[in-house]
Amino acid sequence: MDNIIDIDLIVRFKKVVAASANIIIVPHTNPDGDAIGASLGLKQILENLNKKVSVIVPNNFPDFLQWIEGSNEVIDFDQHKKKALEVFEQADTLFLLDFNDFERSEKMSKVLSSFKGETVMIDHHPEPVAPCNLIISYTQVSSTCELLFRVLERAGLLNALNTKGAEALFTGIMTDTGNFSYNASDPETYRIVAALLEKGIDKDQINANVYHTFSEDRWRLIGHSLKDKMVVLHEFNTAYITLTKSELDSYNFQPGDTEGLVNFPLMVKGIVFCVLFMEKDGNVKLSLRSKGRFSVNRFAREHFSGGGHDNAAGGKSPLGMNDVIVQFESLLPQYKIQLRNSFN
Repeated sequence: MDNIIDIDLIVRFKKVVAASANIIIVPHTNPDGDAIGASLGLKQILENLNKKVSVIVPNNFPDFLQWIEGSNEVIDFDQHKKKALEVFEQADTLFLLDFNDFERSEKMSKVLSSFKGETVMIDHHPEPVAPCNLIISYTQVSSTCELLFRVLERAGLLNALNTKGAEALFTGIMTDTGNFSYNASDPETYRIVAALLEKGIDKDQINANVYHTFSEDRWRLIGHSLKDKMVVLHEFNTAYITLTKSELDSYNFQPGDTEGLVNFPLMVKGIVFCVLFMEKDGNVKLSLRSKGRFSVNRFAREHFSGGGHDNAAGGKSPLGMNDVIVQFESLLPQYKIQLRNSFN
């Protein structure tokens, strides 16, 4: 067993769990497979320890994750704010999973920052800023689901992890590594996957549930994005895709329909940096990916009010799409050498 987690954190985690009776789990806005997997996996574990547990998401999550056990009990803050606030009033403990800044919950940020009970963060993103009572943050881990497994194992709580909970955790590890194609070089990750398999999960069925249930509209949106909207700038080893609100609407966009789309341009020979620009909620949202040593975390923090991992980050801009693209392209010359030498 890998012992990267400080034993003092494990002791404090066990004390919090033991003392808690009514727990809320919250992932970040636009929750992905890792955020939902960690949230529903932890929910099942804590319920098996006879705790009352509620998962509250800032907004809805993709259909291809709604097969995970407990999905039908998740409270959508965006749609059921009154109910969510009533749950917060009764809770004694709050878990933040897969994010480390209250602002990443957007509309829920004030509710989280004003919570009076115990607060626990479990996350693998750099530079945590949310002032939680207990922060378990390790950036070298592939996913929050993997980190959560490590915490539970060291805390001696894996007996409470059943097959359904293991399915949730495997989903997070699988999706946050792009089906084990990146951030997945640590042998410990595969030991944990083996342990989840021993819990009786069907990894092939989980893969099918996540990756083989695309709607026709989603496939057509992907095709349109790659054929008509992908711009390749070989001079800067960069590519990007733009999608306006009207384009998204024309393909009946649903949450999760662009999941993984930003990674496709990285398959072009010579491309080490790519961005997906999407009009959403009055802003342009950015998803940034890179290969090698080029840090999209730093790029997003410095220019687009965002951040994340070195090779995967997000950002946003209040500018219109055309102005954002002009700004983005104007930045590239100063990074030309870094981009060209990303693997050197």
